[in-house]
Order: sequence, then C-alpha cells, then structure tokens
Amino acid sequence: MSDRLVIIPTYNEKENIEAIIRAVLAVDDSFDILIVDDSSPDGTGDIIRRLIPESNNRLNLEVRTTKDGLGKAYVHGFKWALAKKYKFIFEMDADFSHNPNDLPRLYKALVEGADLAVGSRYSNGVNVVNWPMERVLLSYFASKYVRIITSLPVHDATAGFVGYKAEVLQALNLDDIKFKGYGFQIEMKYKSWINKFKIQEVPIIFTDRTLGESKISSDIIGEAVFGVILLRLRNIFGKL
Repeated sequence: MSDRLVIIPTYNEKENIEAIIRAVLAVDDSFDILIVDDSSPDGTGDIIRRLIPESNNRLNLEVRTTKDGLGKAYVHGFKWALAKKYKFIFEMDADFSHNPNDLPRLYKALVEGADLAVGSRYSNGVNVVNWPMERVLLSYFASKYVRIITSLPVHDATAGFVGYKAEVLQALNLDDIKFKGYGFQIEMKYKSWINKFKIQEVPIIFTDRTLGESKISSDIIGEAVFGVILLRLRNIFGKL
C-alpha cells in the first residue's frame, strides 16, 4: 500500500469517473485513490466497481447513503484514510478541473516542509481556463473577502485541490467541521492555520469541467459568505 491517497467525492460523474481514475493511476504508482460516492443514481458507482479489479488494489470505493454535501463526503474520506494509516491525503475533483499531473507537485511541497499544500489559482496571477468572467470574479473576490475577514494568508481560500499531512487531519476535530461547499474548504484551511500548521500555495492552472454538471448553488455561496464571519467570531471567542 502507498502512503499517499487521493480522495475524489462523486455524485453523478459517469462522464468523467473512468477517465479521472485512469489519469490518477497513470501519474505514477504512488497514489492510491478513494472514491466517496453519494449513491449516484447515474451508475457512477458501477463504473468504479468495474475498475477496482484491474487497479492492483489502488482503487477503493466508499458509498454513502446520504447526499449531504462535499464537506461531509471529504470528512468521511479523511477518517477512512487515517484509519488506513495514509501519511499524505489529497482532495481532488472528478471533473478534470484539477490536473492529476499536479499531484506530485503538491506532494513535493508537503515533503519539503508544508503541512498543507494548496493547488492555487490565484497565487501567481489568475490561472483559470473556460470559466465565464462572472464566475472568475466571484471566486477571486471570495478569496479576497476571506483574507480580509480572517487574515488567513492564502490567495485561494476556496481551492478544492489540496494536500494534507495526516498530522493536520489528526489534530483537527473532524466531527466539528460544519460547512459543506466553499465554506468547507475555507474552514479546513482556517482551522489548520490557527493550529499553527504551515500552508504553502502551489500555482496550478484550473480548467472548468467540459462534461457533467457543476454542483455549485446559491446555498453553497451563502454558506461561504456568512460562514467566514462565523469562523472569525468563533475564533475570537475561543469556540474553535
């Protein structure tokens, strides 16, 4: 078994799932995969099950019966990874917005001293492909907003392409992670930072999905906007 695990949450990703699995497995033989599928009705799970036997024990599937958000899916994956004694745990989307070939760069940052490596769209200009301008501006200024409210020293606070050392996830109370979408990504980075873990941003090029549907919603955006204020207040009053 490798010491590196890539967690990919899925819901209705039949158009992308086989290709992303094969792409991650092809990077090198050092990255195992855990798919956390929220009982996708489109057959995503069936595709994964078909691929498991040919993966040389590198592909794993956990199926959740409840679809209750990205954050809960990742927490499920984190707990599974820690139970299996993985040392380096990565978050990644199924839709190729995150390039699997960047995984070794995130791993290198962790090996060289970072506790949390963020695949960042905004640490070196704006590196986003195929997003409409309003989506770019929303994402970019969301990270600016987070930085103003919390002082979190990260240019891309909502980034979902992230690598953790196991020690970070062990130190956080995963059962106390509240948020689900963008708010989850912010909460994880903020709690890691206030616990004195070192965060390093690794510049990446983010490419919007070409197949399948985006899962973003107004509720997810609202959670991030108001969740940031709540995180800051909870920290001020010692509730984190």
